[in-house]
Amino acid sequence: MRRFRHAVTILASAGLLAAGLAPAGAEGRTRAPVLTGLRCVPATKASCRARPRVQIGQQVALRGRGLKAGMRVSFRWSRGALATKLRRTKTGWVVRVPVGVKAGTISVRVTDRAGRRSRVIRLVVLPQPVVRPRPSEGGPLPAVFRGDGMWIWELAKSSAGNVTAIGLKARAAGIETVFVKSSDGATPWPQFSPELVQALHAQGLRACAWQFVYGADPAAEAAQGARAVATGADCLVIDVESKYEGRYAQAQQYVTALRAAIGPEFPVGFTSFPYVDFHPRLPYSVFLAPGAAQANMPQVYWKAIGGSVDAVSAKTFAHNRLYDAPLAPLGQTYQSPAPSELQRFRQIWSSYGVGGLSWWSWQASPEYAWETVAAPAPPPVALADPGWPVLAVKSKGDEVIWLQQHLASVTPTLPVTGTFGPDTAQALAAYQTARGLPPTAETDPATWQVVLALPVTPVDWVARAGSA
Repeated sequence: MRRFRHAVTILASAGLLAAGLAPAGAEGRTRAPVLTGLRCVPATKASCRARPRVQIGQQVALRGRGLKAGMRVSFRWSRGALATKLRRTKTGWVVRVPVGVKAGTISVRVTDRAGRRSRVIRLVVLPQPVVRPRPSEGGPLPAVFRGDGMWIWELAKSSAGNVTAIGLKARAAGIETVFVKSSDGATPWPQFSPELVQALHAQGLRACAWQFVYGADPAAEAAQGARAVATGADCLVIDVESKYEGRYAQAQQYVTALRAAIGPEFPVGFTSFPYVDFHPRLPYSVFLAPGAAQANMPQVYWKAIGGSVDAVSAKTFAHNRLYDAPLAPLGQTYQSPAPSELQRFRQIWSSYGVGGLSWWSWQASPEYAWETVAAPAPPPVALADPGWPVLAVKSKGDEVIWLQQHLASVTPTLPVTGTFGPDTAQALAAYQTARGLPPTAETDPATWQVVLALPVTPVDWVARAGSA
């Protein structure tokens, strides 16, 4: 995995690299944005106008001066912060309260591209129900992904490649599975070999392969995945990152070729960026479709992203829960996270009900991180539900594709385009009405629950690409 590039991609997507990097110019000569008030959308009560009280996913209107589309609006609380972008609508300047924000009194402020900040105004975010993980339609997490795992990028730099030392260290830390890189694109990595698999098995460890894919030659990449399986791997994980954005046909070609070679039951995981909405052109919906990967392993690298464990985990959970594949997230032991952060990561995700997690990476883990992972995990706690993505007219991206693929099972004429237009709004409102829900034509928690109960309508992305 290309960790530095990964971190920069996420930070740039989040808008967290913008502060202080804007070139000198007209904006540099203007004043900081001024935030004078917040109100609910719609503002139906006087008490709400005085101090807005909103649910996660609802819109808030901002009043002030010097506001511009695209400015970052941050929502901060005691253990974290999340941000979104300011939009101009008929209502005025609006934002949606991001999924993952903690209930309670939240500090809201606006930041421009030059890093100048408005004053803080308080917003009350209403409590959400406690998380009750929805059973995955894709079935339970395969056994090989359960428990604790550690990722190996370069075997020679992981306990010097000594498998006996790897076994001793893993067992001492409670690690049950090691994920070893087996190929990069169409190029095999010799470090993943039958001898390595046999040696890891002799140490009492599961030996899984992982491959980094680009989409330039999906047939060759699938052949490399199949080669790792034939080598004796206990599972295969596909690492899909920015090079695959927009490559839906290639993703379908890869999955089809891989499954034809290894069969429908062999355990396959998918790992990628944790914030689906920041990478709307990445084909999550293909790699996590029925018959593709049976485990979703988002890379929850909170320090690389620049947020707290709580905030990054909550947003990740909210956006990845849509895809029905059981979650088995990656945490980070690189960049020297504090022991308390490692323990909090374990606690949060066990509280979300996941059956397994793993860490990146062996060679970058300081000794104290191994000691922390070896310590007993904190007990699960009751966590407020982090919410569900709100999709509405003008939304775009893979989450919209996933929504359309479900709605198309009851509205066969609905095109799957990735753009939420009037036809999607009409189909969604009609289905909401049929299920006794308010026909808002927006996705709320109740709507997602009934939509995800629908079967997925397959899309032939290869045929579409051929006719384009």
